[in-house]
Amino acid sequence: MPGTYGQSTCGQSMTRAAVGVESVGNPLQVGLLGLGVVGSGLVRVLQENGEIIGNRLGVGLEIRRALVRSLDKPRMVSLPEERLTTNPRDILEDPDIDIIVEVMGGVEPAREYILAALGRGRPVVTANKAVLAQHGPELFRAACEHRAGLYFEASVAAGIPVIRSIVDGLAANQVQTLMGIINGTTNYILTRMVEDGTDFSVALEQAQAAGYAEADPSSDVDGWDAAYKLAILASLAFETYIPVESIHVEGIRRVTPVDIAYSRDLGFTIKLLAVAKNVNGSIEARVHPTLVPQHHPLAAVRDVFNAIFISADAVGELMFYGRGAGSLPTASAVAADLIEAADDLLRGQLPLLVRRNPGEWPVKPVQPITETRTRFYIRLSVCDEPGVLAAMAASFGRNGVSIESVIQKSRGKSPVDVVFVTHDAREADVRQALREIEPLAAVHQVASVIRVEDGTAGDKCESGGSARG
Repeated sequence: MPGTYGQSTCGQSMTRAAVGVESVGNPLQVGLLGLGVVGSGLVRVLQENGEIIGNRLGVGLEIRRALVRSLDKPRMVSLPEERLTTNPRDILEDPDIDIIVEVMGGVEPAREYILAALGRGRPVVTANKAVLAQHGPELFRAACEHRAGLYFEASVAAGIPVIRSIVDGLAANQVQTLMGIINGTTNYILTRMVEDGTDFSVALEQAQAAGYAEADPSSDVDGWDAAYKLAILASLAFETYIPVESIHVEGIRRVTPVDIAYSRDLGFTIKLLAVAKNVNGSIEARVHPTLVPQHHPLAAVRDVFNAIFISADAVGELMFYGRGAGSLPTASAVAADLIEAADDLLRGQLPLLVRRNPGEWPVKPVQPITETRTRFYIRLSVCDEPGVLAAMAASFGRNGVSIESVIQKSRGKSPVDVVFVTHDAREADVRQALREIEPLAAVHQVASVIRVEDGTAGDKCESGGSARG
């Protein structure tokens, strides 16, 4: 059963003796699960900045064992051979290891290993967005039950300290809106499409050639990587659990140079946004291509950079910006969590978030996408005939969708594009209007529908049914 809202049922402290820390002067021993891109980056950070970290923390951090798939594989960093192992038990059951760092990726066996470590009272640092998004409550319940810290700053936006900012820096606030560019691959692709005029397939090939996109880019370009990250951010921002499957997800495959050109004419740019809002106690959570006003801070975020824009009641508007991926930026966040875990361990305390026990937060309803309200960009391919515009406007009007502006170019040709930008409207009403418009004899196709966000509450005038050209 969920605990009382805002009340922790978790133990308040842990003892250093319980996790084998005997002296502040002795280096804390770290077990590293995974020595790939991020794991190697962490080793490099500890090797290059170990003295600085030790001076700031008051104790050194030492990699005692690292789990690898193969002992013979060439590596980007050097560790003594005796510290490498292919057996996870050598790390999980070693009583001399103080902190576990999981940077393997994937759901299983990472989830199993994290639970095993927490079950032994070991604090865990992880960069695993998939495990946290899908099994967050289970992990936090285990952390609370066994009085072990759980730290995951690197799971979203790599080196940008957005999770710590939400949990600690905004602890006195109620977050109202969270919007972010949290996938660098898609932002790079859209940047190339906007700035170079290339189509999606060419921009994707460029991203793969530059090492920004995987051979199978589906998780990125179809929006699921951003959805996992949004599930984590929204759950923390609104103190609930947002299942990934409850998030409406659309990717960028259908964004075309034509839509980019029209959006520029209208004063917008197109970004893949992750959007979460608190709407009267229910949560909007969606990932999709979005028209963002060119004056908005998110519009200026280019290439592989990430940014998260937050609006809260006391602090107002904030934006966090930086590199959202890569070995060293991600390793920086892992190292920061490792330092915090070590400090909590030395002080005999749990992190604030674990003490609040998110595993028992009440579940808030996630609003269906059909009930969300936003503005819309709609591009229709139609015959250039008298009365067509009026017929379409009438359908919008009957369904309570008010039109803010209309663009029609290439008069005299057939078919032509007609672009509508709506005022704030309910998605279900827009869909119904388009169902009425699509069968009209003069309409070739509904070519594109893209939501519009400006970070405000939107146009709340609901008396409209009119269409304004």
